[in-house]
Amino acid sequence: MTDSPQGSVDSLVLHATDNGVSWITLNRPELMNAVTGDQRERVISLLAEASANPAVRAVVVTATGKGFCAGADLRGAPGAADRVAGDVARMIRRGAQRLISAVLDCEKPVIAAVNGTAAGIGAHLALACDLVLAAESAQFVEVFARRGLVPDGGGAYLLPRLIGPQRAKELMFFGDPLPAAEAARLGLVNRVVPAGELTATARAWAERLAQGPTRALALTKQLVNASLDTDRATAFAAEAMAQEINMATSDANEGVTSFVERRTPKYRGL
Repeated sequence: MTDSPQGSVDSLVLHATDNGVSWITLNRPELMNAVTGDQRERVISLLAEASANPAVRAVVVTATGKGFCAGADLRGAPGAADRVAGDVARMIRRGAQRLISAVLDCEKPVIAAVNGTAAGIGAHLALACDLVLAAESAQFVEVFARRGLVPDGGGAYLLPRLIGPQRAKELMFFGDPLPAAEAARLGLVNRVVPAGELTATARAWAERLAQGPTRALALTKQLVNASLDTDRATAFAAEAMAQEINMATSDANEGVTSFVERRTPKYRGL
């Protein structure tokens, strides 16, 4: 396992790469991992590095302590008297939306290992991931309306696509905590496990993905994400192009060859 260099931001976002898996860990447990601007930029950077690094073939996003992420750290944010028109929209575009886009656009599969409360942008960070594991004690909270705010970080984009508009509005209008088991029943979570098994389960899933055909998984992710926003003709055209691109990879050749030879494929991520 290779640890990132030490430093103030690195101590708040731990990073290690192990067996082809990039582990990104929010580390402000005393504040339930409320995310600062510096932390956000670090996570965005690590996701971009994961995309570009052929040695990284899967990503896990998790946190220390009892909370996954309590949302954005609003301390120090400019008050109404200090803002001018356009400031808020610019802040959202450059901040929360970039973070969620970084997860959605990452070229490697991203797993959320939700160890505790995921609220506000923390919930959206988890739900933007390709697969979501949650500890039995975890909960998801669309806290915005309770604070007189509109959801940010792509919440109104993500939730209706995952559970439909009526369920999404119920969560967003009331802001009631959604326990992990209920989140799984609604389809927001892939698997709920005891807290003591969360890291091991995330490791097993991530390492399985890291041993898979990396480019095929990246193209599959792109197809699925894009399909929610396109018509059938566009989706079919994208599928055909993805097939064309993927069939030029070494892993595609290995997959076909291993099938013919009746052996287990050995994918290299190429």
